[in-house]
Amino acid sequence: MDNIRHRRSRRTFIQQSVLGTASLTGLAGILHSRRAPAQVVADAERPLAPWGMQIGDVCADRAIIWSRADVASRLMVEWSCHSDFRDARRVRGPYALESSDFTARVDLTGLPSDEELFVRTYFEGLESTHASSEPLVGHFRTAPQRRRDVRFLWSGDTAGQGWGIDLGMGGMRIYESMRLTRPDFFIHCGDTIYADGPMQPEVLDGDGNVIWQNAFLDEVPEKLHVAQTLNDYRRNHLYNRYDANVRAFSAEVPQIWQWDDHEVTNNWSDSKVLDGRYDPDTTVQRLAANATRAFLEYAPLRWHSLVESERVYRTIPYGPDLEVFVLDMRSYRGPNGCNVQPEPGPETAFLGRKQIDWLKQRLRASNATWKVIAADMPIGLIVGDGRDPETGCARAENSSNGDGPVLGREFEIAEVLRFIKHAHIDNVVWVTADVHYCAAHYYDPKLAQYHDFEPFWEFVAGPLNAGSFGPNRLDNTFGPTVVFQDAPPPGQSNLPPNYGLQFFGQVDIERRSKNMTVSLKNIDGTEIFSQTLEPGRRGRRRR
Repeated sequence: MDNIRHRRSRRTFIQQSVLGTASLTGLAGILHSRRAPAQVVADAERPLAPWGMQIGDVCADRAIIWSRADVASRLMVEWSCHSDFRDARRVRGPYALESSDFTARVDLTGLPSDEELFVRTYFEGLESTHASSEPLVGHFRTAPQRRRDVRFLWSGDTAGQGWGIDLGMGGMRIYESMRLTRPDFFIHCGDTIYADGPMQPEVLDGDGNVIWQNAFLDEVPEKLHVAQTLNDYRRNHLYNRYDANVRAFSAEVPQIWQWDDHEVTNNWSDSKVLDGRYDPDTTVQRLAANATRAFLEYAPLRWHSLVESERVYRTIPYGPDLEVFVLDMRSYRGPNGCNVQPEPGPETAFLGRKQIDWLKQRLRASNATWKVIAADMPIGLIVGDGRDPETGCARAENSSNGDGPVLGREFEIAEVLRFIKHAHIDNVVWVTADVHYCAAHYYDPKLAQYHDFEPFWEFVAGPLNAGSFGPNRLDNTFGPTVVFQDAPPPGQSNLPPNYGLQFFGQVDIERRSKNMTVSLKNIDGTEIFSQTLEPGRRGRRRR
């Protein structure tokens, strides 16, 4: 009965908001029309918000609502349990000013649990007329407090390697494929932008034929070079919102964002040496400062606190059967070195002590059937970062360092896995992205060099409209086995999105059995792999 009501309510909402949705598809025209001299004064004073809205970090009683205007104004949010917005509640949001790149968000609280909610946002101008922008309409469902079927998606890696919005292939159409699955929410596992990935208007093959055309570079010329300034990073985030698929998706599917490296620059840590594309006096620390500010302005996440306002790691509880643990494998790491230290220390930091202690405490306190750890990098795949110029050793970008015993950053992973075993934390599943192909890995202590952990699954998805790579080599320290993978053919890499090797993951938790079914899907939403896991049995496969 709940699902029937859900579909009917959504259908009514879509029918009533067709005109509002259609108006978003003419983004370039809207932007240019603002500059037209024929506009009357009243229209010229109206704020515009053609980049849509985002919904994020939805819980049972609260949700983040985000939007962006083109001029200084104030965000207004209305929400209702009815698609016609009767009995709507109005919340006066913050000012959207130049200091925040005209972005603003409201943390809606006091929401009813497990309810279809309809949200409408607009910006109120600061001129004497108080002219308002055209309203944007969104839709989402709050988390349940009682058991019900739950569906969520995950993936990562948006608009990378110079592959942007090609209108000829329908834009970033994997976002539309994801929207059509009607998920409760989506986890973006990082690389939400590629700040170090300049775009060109056209990409040619070896014979000089045009194989890709990047739209909207006139509107966002900052995408023609690597990001360095705060404005550069802001425009990298804004560029993705020129895509109609992204806007439609984010107005309907709540998101949980984390970040990885390309929000700043490739494989960054505090020891990163920037290449010649960057100004000589620019440091990676300055890049990280600008990138962090822009990320927090554009991500639909709930800011933590004044104690650590830039914190990204957090948990999102989602009913009796699910809790999501969002990790940050970037902010607290030591330098990207050879990663073979025989004992843990400051240089082997990956998650960092504070985050590890937090993760243990939250896992122990969770009553959810399934604990999903969203990681921005995989555990058992080797992801390198070139060679150390002094020793010649292979530097590590993630925790893996090659076959053998626990060394370097692997000490932190071993500590977490050991804790999960000895604290009897059942049903832990890892989801991640980063490597630009999809895979299902099963970790078995019987096949590992390190044995003090229980078997578990790790599922890899991505990219979302970026170059396709892989597959990567496995590290046997924690005994991973490739159960499934789909990647470019041998010898081919950085294949454009129109080759089809774009992937997202889908997780369905069935309320009666509590079984979790994990599927991997391609750019068209076609299922290419599925695995059902039973609860209470350490994530073993259902036979």
